[in-house]
Amino acid sequence: MDHFVEVYRRKAEAYQRMIAAEDVEGNLLPALQAVADFRGRRVVDLGSGTGRLPLLLATEGARVVGVDLHRAMLEESRRQRRRTGEQWSLVQADMQAVPLAGGCADVVTAGWAIGHFTAWYKEEWEVRVSQILRQMQRVAAPAGILIVLETLGTGRRQPAPPAPRLRRYYEYLESAWGFRRQEIRTDYQFATVEDAVAATEFFFGPALSEAIRANGWARVPEWTGVWSRPAQLP
Repeated sequence: MDHFVEVYRRKAEAYQRMIAAEDVEGNLLPALQAVADFRGRRVVDLGSGTGRLPLLLATEGARVVGVDLHRAMLEESRRQRRRTGEQWSLVQADMQAVPLAGGCADVVTAGWAIGHFTAWYKEEWEVRVSQILRQMQRVAAPAGILIVLETLGTGRRQPAPPAPRLRRYYEYLESAWGFRRQEIRTDYQFATVEDAVAATEFFFGPALSEAIRANGWARVPEWTGVWSRPAQLP
């Protein structure tokens, strides 16, 4: 089983604890607001996980539907919904075949999810990615906005795709699909260096733990790319 699939199926609570420490400067919401108005808008969030984007956007008055394949992630999202008192809907489904009506969303997001397909489907990742992007277009209203978020490196001092396969995918989003990119800092902040290691090693592995200890990072540098475009290009 793929490492990340194992995390999403069985370690949702640990995943949520880790991402709760992310984006210490609060840069993500302004980056999203720069490309879409979320106030009262209908948002479909693909690969929604434990509720990272619903938690953020519900506070802006967005009406969010989170779609995820993994039951454990959806159960953790429900716990976060109860904890905060915010409201969003949840649907268990594959983002390659979203069971929602066409044109039902003003904004369609996919956060830190599509990039996995470049590893899971090495020989046909473009086909898989295009299928998901077409689903995003279908679900979006004609005047809607599509937003894709992906990593530009954890434990890096400058933003860059952390693998060649991701570089090719990011270039594909921009050249073949017309997405435009923002690059933002989304650092993790932990109380201590050892807390940083304990919270992240299960996901990122020992190489990041070594870098955290070597650099004395309680604040772990991270970069995120925010790609956006209108659902229908002129």
